[in-house]
Amino acid sequence: MSDNAELTTPPPLPDDGYQNASKLAMTQTRETTLKESFQIQKRVIGALLLREMITRYGRNNLGFLWLFVEPLLVTMVIALIWKFVRGNHLSDLNIVAFAITGYPLVMMWRKSANKAIGAVAANKGLLYHRNVRVIDLLFSRMILEIASVTVAQIVILMALIFIGWIPLPFDVFYMLLAWILMSFFAIGLGLLLYVLSEKSEIFGRIWKAMGLATVLISGAFYFVSALPVHVQEILLWFPMVHGTEMFRHGYFGSTVVTMENPWYLALWDIILLLVGLLTVHNIVRQGVAK
Repeated sequence: MSDNAELTTPPPLPDDGYQNASKLAMTQTRETTLKESFQIQKRVIGALLLREMITRYGRNNLGFLWLFVEPLLVTMVIALIWKFVRGNHLSDLNIVAFAITGYPLVMMWRKSANKAIGAVAANKGLLYHRNVRVIDLLFSRMILEIASVTVAQIVILMALIFIGWIPLPFDVFYMLLAWILMSFFAIGLGLLLYVLSEKSEIFGRIWKAMGLATVLISGAFYFVSALPVHVQEILLWFPMVHGTEMFRHGYFGSTVVTMENPWYLALWDIILLLVGLLTVHNIVRQGVAK
């Protein structure tokens, strides 16, 4: 949180980074109450969100449109493969619904977490504003990505239901719960990815190169219950699998067999958020962030 109540003109800043800038600002201001600090941070994140929206979507709408195009393309490819192998003779499952309840969720948490990598380096100049902190830059980027993909998913689902390609969901509340839990998972994971990428630039490249592997283990393209038992036991250690299973359980209801554990996913959310916040705090204090 920021510790100022009134604006003053700071003296010239040293060249050793934004950590010193933050410390210098703190020495020139009085202590604020917890309520004032929350209000300041709320305004700061709101302003950063608006700036990020204008930067990302203001001049080029293709970036926002791609949020709709990508999941629809994946859905169409899966539907065509299903039709080609005559999957409709093997199962009554609506393959369009199966695809649209899997990949967009993966796209949400992967894209949101990935936005944390390089978020500070790309907006380093903003940290000379005394109210802006590293955590604000990370939160604003990830929240915008989560909100964008969420809007795209709602619009796509409503459109497919309207044209009759997929039926109405069985339990919207359970789907919403799964989406919220995976949003917190994305934020916690993003905080850790930021810290690790600041410690080692190679890690950020390795993580991005692992994109296909994370998609495959996410459960987006299969039901865990349809796999061999020994494979199930391995996959259920990954929290993102539980999010996908939850989301599909909410949509299909009792017509499919899912193996999610919401409490396990919630536990992972708490751990990732706590560890992420602590490590971000420590890396800023130690002056490791670049």
